[in-house]
Amino acid sequence: MDNIMKFMTESFAPKVNKVVKNPWISAIQDSIMIALPLVFVGSLVTVVSLLGNIFSGMPDFSMISSFSFGMYGLVVAFLIPYYLMEKKGHGGQKLISGSTSLVLFMMLLFPTITEDGEAIFILSRFGSTGMFLSIVTGLFVAFVMNLAVKKSFFDEDTPIPDFVVGWFNSLLPITFVLFVGWLITFQMQVDFFDVIILIFSPLAKIVQSYPGFVLSVFIPVFLYTFGISGWVMMPVIYPVYMSGLAENAQAVASGGEAMHIATQETCYAFSSMGGIGTTLALSVMMLILSRSAQLKAIGKAIIVPSIFNINEPLVFGAPIAFNPYLMVPMWINSIIVPTIAYVTMSLGLVNIPSQTFLLWYMPYPITSYLATQDWRAIVVSVIIFAVTWLIFLPFFKAYDNSLLKQEEKDALEEAQMNAAAQ
Repeated sequence: MDNIMKFMTESFAPKVNKVVKNPWISAIQDSIMIALPLVFVGSLVTVVSLLGNIFSGMPDFSMISSFSFGMYGLVVAFLIPYYLMEKKGHGGQKLISGSTSLVLFMMLLFPTITEDGEAIFILSRFGSTGMFLSIVTGLFVAFVMNLAVKKSFFDEDTPIPDFVVGWFNSLLPITFVLFVGWLITFQMQVDFFDVIILIFSPLAKIVQSYPGFVLSVFIPVFLYTFGISGWVMMPVIYPVYMSGLAENAQAVASGGEAMHIATQETCYAFSSMGGIGTTLALSVMMLILSRSAQLKAIGKAIIVPSIFNINEPLVFGAPIAFNPYLMVPMWINSIIVPTIAYVTMSLGLVNIPSQTFLLWYMPYPITSYLATQDWRAIVVSVIIFAVTWLIFLPFFKAYDNSLLKQEEKDALEEAQMNAAAQ
């Protein structure tokens, strides 16, 4: 364990943090993060729609979700080059870069052009199913614009106003970008949306498999225990999760069944109980079972945030991070809990999520029910709480005892020093 800790802190963590700070990676992360309120709106609509089961006269709010969560890919396509140009120090070009990416994204959605000149789009392609296309589009536009901004038609001391210089410097890269989109969509008649889906389908299949889903939960938890944000995996995992949910929603809407278990909603239904790593049981344990003064104090401080699934105070205050006593059970839970979720859903014991729900701060087991819209999820969440309790318990007791012995030793040494001083 000592060798692992040394490797992670001295070698692995610095390299990962370097990758996270890479402007191309961080631009994707920031874009996904900043657009999440659109998903939250869709989640609120999901909650409100449940009232329709009680009040038959409730209006249909589904179109609000269609034009919030359903436009997620479109927004991300704009934000990626926007943030990339900003991070590269070319803030003057970020708006036009984002706008160009929007235009290219829409061209690559393969619209049907009628004889009257009307463009007909498939609405679902604008949302999470188009996430992979939006990322590819955004990165391509950002690459071209970042390359072109280094070249200018004018000298630095030109008397021409800066905004005019910006117009002319943008003409060539924008023309090139849109020419590529025109060539692919209207000349070669290639549905690039389907091409991207085909290219990324192996990744989606891996994540949607049992081992892939478990790893998608375990890896962020593993990194988190070494102080590395699990969001570093977002550019890889999150598009697959959202695409899976979108396909589930389409299948259910057409009378079929949801098939993709690996979604963010599944994680929020079960494995985020108390926060990433399913730590609610540990928080309750610290509150009611701690014998050491340190863990008693921490237990009182963290219980309320943990109920609302915020566990940063626990992870860095107990601490769990860099603490083998608590890191190991957290790793075990990040394998056991997604296993329970995957098995129960694959056997049809709990509904597979088919509507967006990212209100992660809702207390359990309310979150479990809302994410799946299945009361049986409440039973599973109780089972998961019990299982994680049993896994944490021996490790917690060992850690608590070690702190208690240290506190008793410190108290004895302090008493001896006071006696000597008298």
